[in-house]
Amino acid sequence: MKPNFINNLSIPAIAAPLFLISGPKLVIECCKNGVVGTFPALNHRTTEGFEQWVIEIKEALASFEKETGKKAAPFGVNLIVHPTNPRVQPDLEICMKHQVPLIITSLGAVSDLVDAVHSYGGLVYHDIIKRRHAEKAAEAGVDGLILVAAGAGGHAGILNPIALVNEIKQFFHKTILLSGCISNGNDVASALQMGADLAYMGTRFINTTESLADEAYQEMIINSKAEDIVYTAAVSGVNASFLRPSLEAMGITEDLWSKSKKIDFGSELDAAKAEAKAWKTIWSAGQGVTSIQDVQPTKELIDQLIKEFKVALSLQKKNFDTYC
Repeated sequence: MKPNFINNLSIPAIAAPLFLISGPKLVIECCKNGVVGTFPALNHRTTEGFEQWVIEIKEALASFEKETGKKAAPFGVNLIVHPTNPRVQPDLEICMKHQVPLIITSLGAVSDLVDAVHSYGGLVYHDIIKRRHAEKAAEAGVDGLILVAAGAGGHAGILNPIALVNEIKQFFHKTILLSGCISNGNDVASALQMGADLAYMGTRFINTTESLADEAYQEMIINSKAEDIVYTAAVSGVNASFLRPSLEAMGITEDLWSKSKKIDFGSELDAAKAEAKAWKTIWSAGQGVTSIQDVQPTKELIDQLIKEFKVALSLQKKNFDTYC
């Protein structure tokens, strides 16, 4: 069964939490314009600062609703649920304190966390790239699964989206989100046609004026095509998608990125700092870059997505009338 908030969105989409990219401004603009905005808790260096971001977002959306009489889309926070993340518990406590509507978990689905979020009425969606991960998350009681298919940015999977959706829907009957190369309104409609309830869009929101991305990063996305995306474990030890020019700029050759061993960025750095350093200089993106030609204010981008989505739906209806 779909959650109620989906019916109030301007387009059935979530702007994914982008490491070092998503901040309060991007989240607020997404939510004001009918798309779920999210960000990683770790995008702020401290739990105290993370709480200030949550407060800033809540206050901005409350003011928007009071001034306009319109309902903003809910916002969400990404928590890295892994033993190496010492902030998961204190950050979760902040989410509980402020009753963050949506929690997106990565690298581990824990029933205790799900129960904690459910205690105040929140929802938990979990990233997966394969069936085994989905089964564990379902056992933990999550409300939705984010199917990260081939071609997605970040820690992507390698399965075709059609196959992945069909396989997961065999046993999971809650909310399905599809991620991977979704860059325009037609792609959103295609995700729904494949059986997803929501489209999960990451790379497209890097190229907004409210994102925290460097201008050179955004320009590289504009100038890149699908074949410029390299899938490698060399940066973080876990396979992820990166822009080839950013790898080459750091002296990482094809010989290096073809290896599964993580590149050593300096023993003087702890794991978290090394990860942040790597992702700040080596830029991630999905194969959907091939459809991205500009940098837009978030509102203009969402307006464009809505128009494209409606056109795609009308074409689907026309095809239905023709063949059925």
